[in-house]
Amino acid sequence: MKNIKRTCAIAYTIELLGDKWSLLILRDVLIHKKSRFKDFRSSNEKIATNILTNRLKSLVEEGFLELLDPKGFKKNKQYIGTKKAVSSLPIIIELYLFSIHYIDESKLSHSQLLIKKEILNDRQSFEKRVIQEYLSFVENLQEL
Repeated sequence: MKNIKRTCAIAYTIELLGDKWSLLILRDVLIHKKSRFKDFRSSNEKIATNILTNRLKSLVEEGFLELLDPKGFKKNKQYIGTKKAVSSLPIIIELYLFSIHYIDESKLSHSQLLIKKEILNDRQSFEKRVIQEYLSFVENLQEL
């Protein structure tokens, strides 16, 4: 674990999740159900390979992600979110809600507009659906 100053709960959380890449990886895991290195690399944000490797390692070390088959071949490694990752979903949603008030809708993709509409329509249902779908996705991965 990093040497984190625990003087403030917000500072502690920012230390764990404060960089954009960690939050975007968790978004991709929970909302877009990505689990492989190549899946994360294909995201629109174009994360550099070395940064992705570093963030995945850090998220595993901090207990947000775990390797589905840690002894498997490198190309077959899959990352799944833990309960800690799932508990970060409200943070991701809040960041999304904050930003959608200030982003020109013409700059949002069709899927982003659908997510925005769904969150604004019924945030609790959106959150519940995302969690249920993700847990089902992980269960299916574990059965393979």
